[in-house]
Amino acid sequence: MVKLADPLGDLKVEASSLLSLDGHSNFLQSGYWGRLKGETGWKSVPLKLTYNGKSIPLLVLTRTFRRTLSIAYVPHGPALDIEPEDREYFLNKLSRDLVEFLPLATFFIRYDLLWGETGVNNFPEKLQFSGIHKAPMDIQPPDTVIINLEPSEDEILALMHKKTRYNIKLASKKGVEISWGSEKDLDAWYDLYKTTSERDKIAIHNLSYYKKVFSMAAESETAPDVRILLARHEDDLLAGIVVVFDDERATYLYGASSNEKRNLMPAYALQWEAMKKAKERGCTSYDMFGIPPSSESGHPMYGLYRFKTGFGGEIHHRLGAWDYQYSNLVYPIYRVFETLRKFYYKTLKKR
Repeated sequence: MVKLADPLGDLKVEASSLLSLDGHSNFLQSGYWGRLKGETGWKSVPLKLTYNGKSIPLLVLTRTFRRTLSIAYVPHGPALDIEPEDREYFLNKLSRDLVEFLPLATFFIRYDLLWGETGVNNFPEKLQFSGIHKAPMDIQPPDTVIINLEPSEDEILALMHKKTRYNIKLASKKGVEISWGSEKDLDAWYDLYKTTSERDKIAIHNLSYYKKVFSMAAESETAPDVRILLARHEDDLLAGIVVVFDDERATYLYGASSNEKRNLMPAYALQWEAMKKAKERGCTSYDMFGIPPSSESGHPMYGLYRFKTGFGGEIHHRLGAWDYQYSNLVYPIYRVFETLRKFYYKTLKKR
């Protein structure tokens, strides 16, 4: 076993409240997200993490199977900049300190790490840590595009691919209209989402979950603002996207589109309108929230890569999901199960 480096600073974990986790720009670490995931069987463990004098909220989600074994998950966290040489000590120490806040039979904790690199092919080096293992599958997409909203609208447009600018103008010229939607539009939007799911072979939640996405955001003044934008042509609803607006960042969360009138490019018009709305609200960046890891034309999601990167922005490659095991017996068995599950959903089901 690799000997841990001497600590470079104090690390302290304290109990907190879900409400105290709201009000920052990492919506996956917000109390809102914890309340929402509670609708799908997860329990929230709200904490405050202090390291080297800096305190941040820390949301840990736990899930218990058959009232016995439990797993823990930290979505997009901890949101701290840790020097690469300090990360092994930090993650090992943090994982051990978290044990007292987790269910007794928790056999591993998964971190969806934000650490990484920027640039088209500038992938981060894999971690080589004692006790830390790359997860069989990522939960949140580790690769994404983030658009800087600080320049003027003309400057943002100028940084886009010329085909993207053309499609935005085409949608406007052809009469595609973009408007805010509300919860009453969710039924119609969900019908489009089911169409998208069947076309692209992606898994989706039931309608009640997406209604909770909106209703729970409205319950707290400090929660992120979740809005829906809809694209229509004449009397036809063509597409719709769900966007999360935080203090500094807007994030494209879900997108749905019809099989009809796709030549009118409503998806391009929706994204550009969402960026303009985010800029008006004071957001300084717009997260496309997931792209394929590379630009290889043979990749099954190459079309998505081309669409999202066409809006310009900076490509981020994150480390993704990594596990710290508490059990040397149960965790390896779970890894085998999860690997098989990934093969089914990512390979067999998409054939």
